[in-house]
Amino acid sequence: MSTPETQSAEALRDLILKSGQSRFGGRPRLLLIVAGLVVIGALMFGLLGGNGDVGPRFRTQPIRQGELIINISATGNLQPTHSVDVGSELSGIIDTVLVDVNDRVRKGQVIARLDTSKLKDQVRQGKAELASAEAKVRQTQATVAETSASLARLREVARLSGGKVPSKAELDSGEAAALRAVADQRVAEAAVLSAKAALSTFEISLSKATIHSPIDGIVLTRKVEPGQTVAAAMTAPVLFTLAEDLRRMELQVDVDEADVGKVKEGQDARFHVDAWPGQYFPARVTRVGWGSQTKDQVVSYLTILEVKNDELLLRPGMTATAEITTARRKDVLLVPNAALRYSPPVDKAQASRSLLSSLMPRPPSAGPKVASEATVKDGTQTLWLLQDGQATAVRVSVQGSDGQVSEVRAADGEAPLQAGAEVIIEALAGRK
Repeated sequence: MSTPETQSAEALRDLILKSGQSRFGGRPRLLLIVAGLVVIGALMFGLLGGNGDVGPRFRTQPIRQGELIINISATGNLQPTHSVDVGSELSGIIDTVLVDVNDRVRKGQVIARLDTSKLKDQVRQGKAELASAEAKVRQTQATVAETSASLARLREVARLSGGKVPSKAELDSGEAAALRAVADQRVAEAAVLSAKAALSTFEISLSKATIHSPIDGIVLTRKVEPGQTVAAAMTAPVLFTLAEDLRRMELQVDVDEADVGKVKEGQDARFHVDAWPGQYFPARVTRVGWGSQTKDQVVSYLTILEVKNDELLLRPGMTATAEITTARRKDVLLVPNAALRYSPPVDKAQASRSLLSSLMPRPPSAGPKVASEATVKDGTQTLWLLQDGQATAVRVSVQGSDGQVSEVRAADGEAPLQAGAEVIIEALAGRK
């Protein structure tokens, strides 16, 4: 069955043949005929697309029903859940170091000692001063007893003599001596308290020269060697860093401000470290910081993830990349994100153009026209379904995406979507 296009091509061929027979002869006429046939073939191939089928070709994928897991990514470092910096309150010279890195220690265990020569001398001096103060107290007690007895005799003589003797001056002097003796005793007793306090200070300093582990744990760092001078000024110098239990650790990550609103306490997560490529470790969000931190003009929020390290594969300081699961939806309709970005060009209707119009020059095109924009003002997007070989537009609402696929629902007024329906993700070049 002939078409208008083929009829036009045949008419052109006949015209060329007749023209060639009437105006040329011999070989020139044959060349003209061949050239005309080549032109006719090229025009027919361009008009009919090579095989006569003008239908476009598409690459599609089916809508599937499954689970959508939405993760956000964050990077940070592993740290012990509880670590302690052990220092020295005293200045002095390190005499002995009893532990090294990776050693396990118990609470109260001696891990280092300072030179105690001066401290022991101070303790002995304090004991001597205390003994002197106590002797002074006994001396004043005797004085108090003596002056009290003398004052009592004067008062008795004054009573028996009817006040004639002793004189008023003698009696006043005796009373003053007794008061001075009592005051001296109280001063001596205060000196004893001061000496005891000084001695206690010396003894405490001596005890602090022996450094004990405050926790049960493991030695992470050792920053001191025997013979090293320790200078305790405003802050105590750190000699050791101890971790309480490396079987329980925490991952400190920086969550971007664009994602922090999705992160909540209790959410599941996983992470990987360079030391164990291809292996993921489970974690759980325990705290999301309210205070922000800015680095390179990027605002982030410190988030703490609880990590189990029963096999002791993880070590403090390791850099980790975490994936925090912020949403998990089951039995939802999923489409590839490429389908939401696809917009087919307007049909050029090549099959309906006449031969003459195909040969006429046209003004340059401003670019391919699209059928519609992917997203409209109501927030819905266009999804193109392949139905009976034809592209059909359907408005959908996107509920979430993991970067590869998106959960979609039919927009208001649209027919419900069905799993298995073919969605167009790409128009292929050429024709069938």
